[in-house]
Amino acid sequence: MSVDINNEKVCAFTGHRQMEENFDLFRFEEVLTSYIEEGYTTFLCGMAVGFDTVAAELVIKLKKIFSEIKLIACIPCEGQSRYFASADKRRYENILKSCDEVKVLNDRYYKGCMQARDRYMVDNCQLLIAYKRVNSGGTYYTLNYALSQNKRICLI
Repeated sequence: MSVDINNEKVCAFTGHRQMEENFDLFRFEEVLTSYIEEGYTTFLCGMAVGFDTVAAELVIKLKKIFSEIKLIACIPCEGQSRYFASADKRRYENILKSCDEVKVLNDRYYKGCMQARDRYMVDNCQLLIAYKRVNSGGTYYTLNYALSQNKRICLI
């Protein structure tokens, strides 16, 4: 199945691998639900440990209420989960089973493939939901790229 992201209201996620203990999942669910009610139906997830995983699992949960929404895994390269801890690898595999589409963007890892994945997601969305705590790293890079592309931003 291939989702036509050109004809949908598309949202992408970016966020840190380390989540704060007091991360408000209930509030995040309220925010995500409001965007679904606004018409966002397709969600792009980079499938990293941390915020990406939380966001993907929340979309999967909300698919039970909003049957029209779709989850697309945007995997930067083959073997992304190779070095994940075993529990994280199981979560990753379970999420992939529930995705409407899995896009593997590169057949191998190379320096910069994570940023290429992030640019792909930003280039193909109208809204970026970002969980940003610090002004460095991949989330900071992705957020700044989205701003340079005049994308709608929601900071969590």
